[in-house]
Amino acid sequence: MKMRNAAWSVFGIGAVAVSVFILYREFRRISFAEVADSLAAITLGNWALAVAATLVAYAALAWYDRIAILHLGKKVSWPFISLCSFTTYALSHNIGASVLSGAVVRYRAYSTRGLTPQEIGLLIVFCSFTFFIGTVLMGGLALTVEPHIVRRLIDIPDWVSFSIGVLMLALVGLYVLGSWLHFPPWQFKRFTLQYPRLPIVTRQMLAGPLELAAAGAIIYFALPAAGNPGYLIILGIFLASFTLALLSHAPGGLGVLEVTFLAALPEMNPNDVLAALIVFRLLYLLIPFAIALIVVLVFEKTQLGRKDLD
Repeated sequence: MKMRNAAWSVFGIGAVAVSVFILYREFRRISFAEVADSLAAITLGNWALAVAATLVAYAALAWYDRIAILHLGKKVSWPFISLCSFTTYALSHNIGASVLSGAVVRYRAYSTRGLTPQEIGLLIVFCSFTFFIGTVLMGGLALTVEPHIVRRLIDIPDWVSFSIGVLMLALVGLYVLGSWLHFPPWQFKRFTLQYPRLPIVTRQMLAGPLELAAAGAIIYFALPAAGNPGYLIILGIFLASFTLALLSHAPGGLGVLEVTFLAALPEMNPNDVLAALIVFRLLYLLIPFAIALIVVLVFEKTQLGRKDLD
């Protein structure tokens, strides 16, 4: 286990180093004054749409936790779930190692609502799986509708991309079918997949894609119309870049998002692309991170006050 964790750490550091190096080469041909001009060119209407997409994305993330709580058969208020979810994801998206950082926040929060460590562990796994199945579903849709999108990053035939997309959709369909027909738990080594009830799975099929669609829309709304390949292409690139960022464990996807988008959008002005990613980082990462830190400080102060009263 220690060797595996060390391997992931090395992989993450390597991914960040490679991304930073590639980004450095890209930045040599980019004017930061022009990036500032691109930021200034974003209309108030597009800023408003990007902000609205951010709110929808974080609402969907809160729905992840709500669905997991329903799956466990527990009762926790919506406001508490929303605040806990927001804080969890705002911190983990920026810190990296999302499972670990998310576990700490969720344990501190949900233990005050009577959930056991085992139940919190199941909640964390369930939320992660909701994200995973949402990514597979959206990725499958993107590849079947726009199979040529992969050629922006890797030179492979469209039929291969389409086939991968169909396979991804089939996996999602099998998961839904397993829930509907009450398949027995699927076990692989120490991992066991217990099919949730169909109403729970239906919610997962909505929450996961909604969060990803809204997060990708932040970048889409911040990009200019000139040269823009369309929302579905932007969403597909976002899915690829965000997945790579999570796999690298790079804090905030440092360098990974930028490198992927710059490589996948050669038809667009790189200054405009970087400006859109700055908007994404500001709305989806940095502002929520600052708010989450305040929430954690207030929560811990409240908990200390209760201990003093006891």
